Order: sequence, then C-alpha cells, then structure tokens
Amino acid sequence: MMKKNLFYLFALICSMGLLASCGEDDPDYTQVIDTEIAGGYKGELNVKVDGKDLGTSYQQITVEKAGATAINLHIKDFSFMSIPVGDVDLMNCPLSENAGAYTFTGTTTVTVATAGLDAAVDAQGSVSDGALSLNLTIQATLGELSQNVAVTFNGTKLSGTEGTGADITAFSFDNESVSEQPVINADNTITFKVLEGADLTKLAPTIEISEGATVTPASGVAQDFSNGRVVTYTVVSEDYGTTKVYKASVAGAQTLLAFTFEEWDTVTPSDEIEPYVSPLPLDVLATPNEGAQLINGTSAPVGYPVVIEEDGYEGRAAKLITRDARNSLAAVIKAYITAGSVFTGSFEYNMLAALQPGGALKMTHFGVAYDKKPVRFKGVYKYAPGTPFIRTTDGVATETEEVDECSIQAVLYTITSADETLDGTNIDSDDERIVARARLEDGTAKSDWTEFDLSFTWKEGVTYDAEKTYKLAIVCSASKDGANFNGAANSTLIVDNLEVIGE
Repeated sequence: MMKKNLFYLFALICSMGLLASCGEDDPDYTQVIDTEIAGGYKGELNVKVDGKDLGTSYQQITVEKAGATAINLHIKDFSFMSIPVGDVDLMNCPLSENAGAYTFTGTTTVTVATAGLDAAVDAQGSVSDGALSLNLTIQATLGELSQNVAVTFNGTKLSGTEGTGADITAFSFDNESVSEQPVINADNTITFKVLEGADLTKLAPTIEISEGATVTPASGVAQDFSNGRVVTYTVVSEDYGTTKVYKASVAGAQTLLAFTFEEWDTVTPSDEIEPYVSPLPLDVLATPNEGAQLINGTSAPVGYPVVIEEDGYEGRAAKLITRDARNSLAAVIKAYITAGSVFTGSFEYNMLAALQPGGALKMTHFGVAYDKKPVRFKGVYKYAPGTPFIRTTDGVATETEEVDECSIQAVLYTITSADETLDGTNIDSDDERIVARARLEDGTAKSDWTEFDLSFTWKEGVTYDAEKTYKLAIVCSASKDGANFNGAANSTLIVDNLEVIGE
C-alpha cells in the first residue's frame, strides 16, 4: 500500500512539472491574435535607398494568424526605385509578449526576374493597442549593383467600415477658359478642351472622389496645364487598400464666336421715323428694324421688333418682340406681323422688292463667313408668348387660339461665292447647302433665365471639310413661324450671351 501511494505522488509531481513547462515555453496567443492583432492596418510607408529618402506612400498591410504563437504579414504591391516588386509575404513570424505589446521578426526573399532584382528581407515589428510598426531591412541586388533598402511603416488597425473605392467620380472647372468640360475616360485619363489663347497656368479643378478617399493634388488647387503638361492625380481609398492614378491634360483648343449684346448703335432713318437701335458689330449682327419702317412710318407707330433689354442675364441683352402690323403699311404686302429677330448676316431693305410676293423674306441675308468646325451653340434666354395669335392664310389674317413658340438655332452651310446666302425662304428647309444645324427644340414659355447648350447635328453622310467655304447663321426669333407671317402679337424673346464654339 505504501509503495502504491508513493507511485501516485510521483506521478502527480511529474504531471505538474510538465504543465508548468508547457505554459512557460509554449505560450498560446490565439485569443489575442484573433481579437486584437489579426486584420488590416493602414498607414504611411517610407522607403530609403542607401540613406536617400524616396518618399512616403499610403499602404495597407494585412496581418493573419499563422498559429498559436505566430502571424503572417502581407504587403500588397510593394515597389521601390520605380521597380514593382509585387506582394511581399512574411510568413510564420513568431510573436513575443512584453507588458501587453507584441513583437515579431521574420524573413523572406523576393525575386523580380524581369528587373533582375534579388532581395533578402529581414523584418522586425510590434503591434499594440491597434497600432502596427514595421521595419524592413532589405539587401537588394540589382544586376551587379547592391543596395541597402530601409522601409518603415506605421499604421492603425482598420475598423472594417472604411471605404474601398479610389475613383474620381467628377472632374470640372469653373473657368471661362475651359470650353469643353473634362471627360473621365476608361483608361483613367481626363481630357478637356480650352479656348485658343487662354491662360492655362492656373486652372483649379473641382474634384469629386469615392467616399472617404483622398486625392493628391487636392480639389481646388490650381495646376499648370499649359504647353501640353499632364497633371497626375493619385486617389487612395479610405482603407489604403486601393490606389488609382489619373492623368489630366488638355485635348485641344477651340474658338469662340460670342455676342453679349452690351454695345448698340442708334440709327436715325429720317425726321418722320423714330430712331431705332441695332446691336454691334453692325457688319455681323442684323435685325429687321430697318424694314420696320413700314409699321412705324405713320401717325401711330407700332414699335420696333428689336430693342435693348437693360436687365439682361449679364448687363444688357436683346429683346425681340413680335409686332402686330395689321393696321400698318405692312398690311399692303400681306405682312400682318413682324417677328422680332436677331441674326448673323445682314438685312437688305428694298421697298420695291418688299412689294413683290415673298420679297420681304429675301431681305434677310442669313450667315457670315466661318472657317471652323462648329461644335456647340450656347446661350441663355427668356420667352413669353403673346396674344392674339395671328395666322396668315391665302393673304388673309385670322386670329386663332394657337400658342406661339420661339425659335433659336445655328446653321452651317456651304457657299461657292462670298455673296451667296440663305434667306427667310430657305433657312428652315432641307437646302442641299445646309450641312449642320443646332436647334432649340423646346420653344415654349420660359419665365426665368434658361440656359441652352446644343450640339451641332450633321447631315447624314456629311463631315466637315476644311477645303470648303462655309457661312454660319445664328437666328433667334420671337415667333418660330414668323417668316410666314404667323405669330402672336407681343411674343417676347430675350437672348443673351450667345456663343458658338468651334475647332
């Protein structure tokens, strides 16, 4: 019995010794690795080669459990000296604990055959309270060149709610020098167009990016886009796991044909007729005011179809008013309304021609010489249709319940001689000379200033030919069918800041 008790006592002592030895020599960090250490860390990574600082970049490092006392570290897309090393994986790094902080070491080798690079990597680091520090000592051989690379990383643990996107979602300029807003292309290039002669040295884009991401250079910071310069924008996701590079540059220069209607000239036809105004320049812009002598050369003048609007969108504007001419001399030639209009070209008034059938329509010579390819037609306007609507049928004027609409368009057509022109009889036709048109489709009432930005639509099978000669007609009218003497009395169209962008 004594011998049996001594045996059990000996076995118990040996068992306790084994347990104590296991707890001291083989700690188990499973719980702390799973709950505190494993996960993603974002921070700044700095690289020095032979003591020379190559700068800092955003980086994400992933830590995962390799065992009860070891971790794996993964660095994605590591590079230095513009050499893409790729992923660096430090496997089975043993952990040691000291006062709540955990240190680790590890080694690996990296080979980039295409660059002739071989590197031995030694790692030392620590993790504590959600912070990861890592130092890499790299002995790199690049061909016959040996270099010492020192890498440091300091990061914080990700919560898991950070955004992963790294996209530029919008890129724009609030600058009159930019004639065509930027386009973000599938290859992450950003291109835009500018006006000829514009100062491009200080263009500040407004940039929108993925939620939580950062972009460098920042939104709103002026950059130099002159002389073909390419500005690089780097977007880093909130979790530092994704980086995208965008390259922005000017795609081309465009021209601007613009009319602000700020300056006008006063014309005094005679003592019997009230003076009328015309927008400048007189050799480019025209109105039917001169022809309106027929509706104003009496004791009860109707008023001119084009006048100055002092309260324009910016400064002055042009106010176009359809005049009721039924009780004027114009009724003699069955012109019962005179539509307010402004156009590029000239108004060639001829009293005898006006008395001939269709003669009044041929006095409007639409178009001026234009040596560019028109791209867009822009401007702002207000419109209020008037009453009553007067329809001319077989030379008879009748009031109807129709609602008037305005007309705003730009027309490009070919010519064979400088004096060739379109007029009121064919500007809205399918004349074979017309090759492109930009037309406002919605001619209904607009009580507030309304912007339009219209692309030119080219006739099917037709493209711009720099060897041909063109004229460009901009035509705005308070009554879209005014050329046929159909429209509403006092329909009022106000236009401002008309622009044609060409290239």
